[in-house]
Amino acid sequence: MNSNVKTDSKNNKFPLLEKAKSLPTTPGCYLMLGKEKQVLYVGKAKNLKNRVSSYFNQSSKSPKTEIMVSKVVNFEIILTGNEAEALVLENNLIKKNTPKYNIRMRDDKSYPYVVVDWSEPYPTLKYLRRVKREGKREIFGPYPTGSNIGEILRLMNKLFGLRDCSLADFKSRKEPCLLYQLKQCTGPCLNLILQDDYQQRLKIALGLFKGKGKQVREYLYQQMLKFADNEEFEAAAFLRDGLDEIEKFISFSPQKNVDLGNETRDLDIIAYHQGDIEIDISFYLMRNGVLLGNKSFHFPIADCNEDIEEEISRFVFQYYANSHDSLPSLIVSSLSLENRQLLEAGLSFLLQEKNIKARVEVRNPGRNFQALYNLSLQQAIEGQRIRITNQASVYLGLNKLKELLSLKERPKRLECFDVAVWQGSAPTAAKILFEEGIALKSGYRHYHLSQREEGNNDFAMLQEALERRLKEQNLPDVFIVDGGKGQLNVFLKVLQKLEVSVPVVALAKEKTKSDFKSKEIISSQERLFIPGRSNPYILGKNRALLTILTQMRDEAHRFSRKLHHKVFDREQHGHWLDAVPGIGAKIKSRILNKMNMNIAELKALTVAEISAHFEISVSLAQALKQALKK
Repeated sequence: MNSNVKTDSKNNKFPLLEKAKSLPTTPGCYLMLGKEKQVLYVGKAKNLKNRVSSYFNQSSKSPKTEIMVSKVVNFEIILTGNEAEALVLENNLIKKNTPKYNIRMRDDKSYPYVVVDWSEPYPTLKYLRRVKREGKREIFGPYPTGSNIGEILRLMNKLFGLRDCSLADFKSRKEPCLLYQLKQCTGPCLNLILQDDYQQRLKIALGLFKGKGKQVREYLYQQMLKFADNEEFEAAAFLRDGLDEIEKFISFSPQKNVDLGNETRDLDIIAYHQGDIEIDISFYLMRNGVLLGNKSFHFPIADCNEDIEEEISRFVFQYYANSHDSLPSLIVSSLSLENRQLLEAGLSFLLQEKNIKARVEVRNPGRNFQALYNLSLQQAIEGQRIRITNQASVYLGLNKLKELLSLKERPKRLECFDVAVWQGSAPTAAKILFEEGIALKSGYRHYHLSQREEGNNDFAMLQEALERRLKEQNLPDVFIVDGGKGQLNVFLKVLQKLEVSVPVVALAKEKTKSDFKSKEIISSQERLFIPGRSNPYILGKNRALLTILTQMRDEAHRFSRKLHHKVFDREQHGHWLDAVPGIGAKIKSRILNKMNMNIAELKALTVAEISAHFEISVSLAQALKQALKK
């Protein structure tokens, strides 16, 4: 449902309030729009009229909501059949539009699973990060960081003699592989082991992922003794070393058996802690009766536009909707009954959309899960305490930047620029993007810059890069430039020229020597140059902001030099390639595209290797070889 109603600034948001009062009292989603028709915020409501009207009436609101509403010039709505459908639609709209004022869950890890496909005649233990529950697959996990699950899988396949090859290699093999000779494979590809015996080995191995690690360890220990008795000492030694790794996996601290009586399903325990500044959410993951570990998230209270618990339930839904991990059959949470029911209905609707025949139940901790819930809650409380105590919170850093620049709201999107050039050659620039203190690589950009007659001219090159950037859309909240007052003034000049009002700061390291004659650097401190401020801000005063900005500067260095070295190498190779007889523009381009080595490495290749690597004739390869000698 679209409308062209505009906001009258003299009457504040009155036209939008009148429009909101005309909305239906049914469920749906609403999209708050800015002056460029960009989506500022997406929300869902059980009653659209009441919810949307609340933004534009005179009732008290959080500072974050007040700022967002001040930028709204219009809104749109989409009707849904019920609130659960609205919850699913809201998540899709947030993913599509990435609105600035929504809390967006960032799970930058896809945790690994152990998968066994019993539809294969000789299954093996597979390591997968994205899993579909289909066919005769048996799935274990996810396994959080620290479990070393990839190495454990490779080891288990060898210790139990399971095939370690792809299904295609398995079907095409004509003779046993080297692993069979080393007694690290039982040769199922050539039927050197009965299928029943093979599957029995596999079932014993799976005990490691079902909380039966001690039985698996004992089985392997007995196998080791047999090899030793038969004087097969290499095989026995391999098992001995493998047992050490298995022991480490079994004793991995988060992994332990938990007695839940008759409760044997996969489940997640969710707890949250609301502190003075932030909210921490802790997910404890249990699969097959084994507590695997924890995932934690946090966001500032100031970012909440809705009721705190409603924001948390929305966050939890987005976590499951966007995660590559499979849904558990049971979720335990202390959310209110209404929010638990909505979460359960939304996840059920999500499963139906994906044609997955499964059911997710959401219930409160009760007596059975109280101990685990307390553990998850303690994780959230301690995680926040440690982070705040050590000033490691990204929000502390961004709030400090807000204060230094006198901004109305905390900056979320920061862009950092860096120029790479050596002796005026192959100049390049890089722009990297951090959102909420985390690198967003989809926002990285490289710029090939014009080579200047005067050679190195960092200021002119920086100006060129920025002018090109400002022609693009979706500007950041703050620009960061590597350098001192000179670089800062270049940015300010360009921004003023193009009438762009985005704050900018410059980051530079001040180095202190033991005396003016000495070359030894005894200390250095990062300084932040801010427009209108006579003295730079010493970043060591705020560890969180120091961490964010130095990470951005280092990442910009890395990214700009990556392109610079590639361009520089191509130019250097290009100079001598022009002198090789028989190499025209087309072949030169092919050689440069495949040039992944330096001159010394190239000289070490034979004529045949040069011909094969660059896909050129032997005669051209010989000409190249001759040119390299010169």
